[in-house]
Amino acid sequence: MPASRLLYGTTVFLGAFLLFLIEPMAAKQLLPTLGGSSTVWLTCLVFFQVALLIGYLYAHWLTGCECLGWRRHFYLALLIGSALMLVAQRIHPIELNGGSDHPVRTIFTLLTLSIGLPFLLLGSTSPLMQVWFLRTHGGSVPYRLFALSNAGSLLALIAYPILVEPYLTLKVQRTLWSAGFLVYAILCAVIASSGKAEDAEPAMAGPERDASPVFKKWLWFLLPMAAAMQLSAVTAHLTVNIAAIPLLWMLPLTAYLLSFILAFEFPGFYRRGIVVRLLVVMLASLGYAISKTDVSLPIGVAILFFLAECFLACLFCHAEAYALRPQRSSETTVFYLLIAAGGAAGTFFIGIASPLIFSANYDLAISFFVTAAVAVAVTWRDGWPQRLLWLVASGLLLFFAIMLRSAYSRDALVEVRNFYGTLRVKETATAQADPERMLLNGTIQHGTQIFGNGLSRIPTTYYAVNSGVGLALRFCCDGRPRSIGVIGLGTGTIAAYGHPGDRIRFYEINPSVRPIAENLFTYLRDSPAAITFADGDARNSLVREAPQNFDVLAVDAFSGDAIPLHLLTVEAIAIFKRHLAPNGILAFHVSNQYLNLVPEIAQLAIATNMRSRLVEAAGDDATGSYRSTWVLLSDSPGLFDQPDVAAAATEAPTIAHLRVWTDDYSSLLPILQLTHH
Repeated sequence: MPASRLLYGTTVFLGAFLLFLIEPMAAKQLLPTLGGSSTVWLTCLVFFQVALLIGYLYAHWLTGCECLGWRRHFYLALLIGSALMLVAQRIHPIELNGGSDHPVRTIFTLLTLSIGLPFLLLGSTSPLMQVWFLRTHGGSVPYRLFALSNAGSLLALIAYPILVEPYLTLKVQRTLWSAGFLVYAILCAVIASSGKAEDAEPAMAGPERDASPVFKKWLWFLLPMAAAMQLSAVTAHLTVNIAAIPLLWMLPLTAYLLSFILAFEFPGFYRRGIVVRLLVVMLASLGYAISKTDVSLPIGVAILFFLAECFLACLFCHAEAYALRPQRSSETTVFYLLIAAGGAAGTFFIGIASPLIFSANYDLAISFFVTAAVAVAVTWRDGWPQRLLWLVASGLLLFFAIMLRSAYSRDALVEVRNFYGTLRVKETATAQADPERMLLNGTIQHGTQIFGNGLSRIPTTYYAVNSGVGLALRFCCDGRPRSIGVIGLGTGTIAAYGHPGDRIRFYEINPSVRPIAENLFTYLRDSPAAITFADGDARNSLVREAPQNFDVLAVDAFSGDAIPLHLLTVEAIAIFKRHLAPNGILAFHVSNQYLNLVPEIAQLAIATNMRSRLVEAAGDDATGSYRSTWVLLSDSPGLFDQPDVAAAATEAPTIAHLRVWTDDYSSLLPILQLTHH
């Protein structure tokens, strides 16, 4: 008796749910190795797409193999092997150490070792179950199982930050996920062993249709590639250049998955005439907007418009791919294989190739152009009106990309891009103001220096003398030489505080930052202090180093405006304290529009037996200082009682029931603030 329809549907849904549940879990585990860069998620997304492609390739090979005698045993052996792999990892977890020198290779290696085989099997579920269902039940290809798969993926994506991360530690998450995978493996084994799911020939309702032409197969690849480029480029643009709101990466991925569900389960929802008109307007308007780097939309409007464009583009690509689906059952796995190949190619180009090819970020402009170019091919047979529409749109978007290149080059002394971000140094000089240089990561400022009128040695931005770190440096040491540690180099602004006899050690994960700080800014070379550097992730460096006896250790390691959570845990504080001198000070820079980090730092102070104080300083345009928020931690009995410190600092507030962060638990949801001043 063949397995029931419910069994197939449950297996497909559970497989997709587990597939997308493991993705944020696995990416989160990489933070201690690779810092808080948003590119970690994009590179993980490349791995997931490539692994999905391998899973589809495995399903294609498995269903097309003529060696029927051992095919089932091979599949069951992989299921058992995956289960044993997960059990072994519960006993001997994989160590995640080092790797900042070769981040992409590190991500691929660690993910392969930790989740590679289970992920491959989960990725193969949808196409494999569709073919087996067809062979046991007959009829037409059950494409709605693909929509059910994406529904499971979407549910997991929404559930993780809302229901899983805030309440469960990583250890519990991994345990429950492993239990879910065992249930999935049992369901797959039941299907593979029941009846003749893997041995029967396809039972079609009618004769096979003609084979799909090569042009159509190319579109099976190109359409998903354009959609994946849109997903990756829009995600990066929103999280780096619009607003570094935690969990914002979920929204483009939600739009991407929703477009799959609508295209494959509700094809009647897609109206080409309406979608094409809306899409070409969105591409042209947003293409023009991003080419004007000196003009920005309000954050809420920008997020809404880019998400709408991403959804329309993905819906167009996926609905057109579904409309071109094969009619021959023997081509079903080829269809899904090419869809996966397109997704892998699109994410690979944006996530890995583009940072290697371009010195600045043109990902969004390129993805817009590719979408329009693919639309030319799709609508070519619809006549000259559609051809002209998309040919003109393609030319216009290419022109906007060239405009963006010119805009980035204007006033830029240097542009450099790598895994950790896109760095650009701008210089402004007018008759009304002193020359000023500014270091930007995307659109986030990471330091400025004003040249002229004796201001070049004045600490600017978030490091002014009235800031939290300025306060700590002034009152830490009673005039004796100081030992200062700084996590996050930027332009080296803190070096402006150096005096003869002082020792300052900078920790920086991005290898492109130090040459910029040394050659285009003068804070480092003008400082009379003895300055040293440590490359790579600061936490890993501090673990390996002998105690440094820092009087002040400043933690300001934001990538863009993202938060490196592994530097804000109980275990991290313990490492920092090992490097503090008696009565030393930890200074955390927590200025952020979307996260209220102060209560969490206060909780960390309580958990590690330290006192905490909040220092909020106003900005001053004349000296280039910004409004800043710092939290100072120390176990010094008298530091916070000094009159000048007590006047500037207040008790760091806490939030009732806020859970302290550890390496095994952290959640941004309780401290997320979508309204700011």
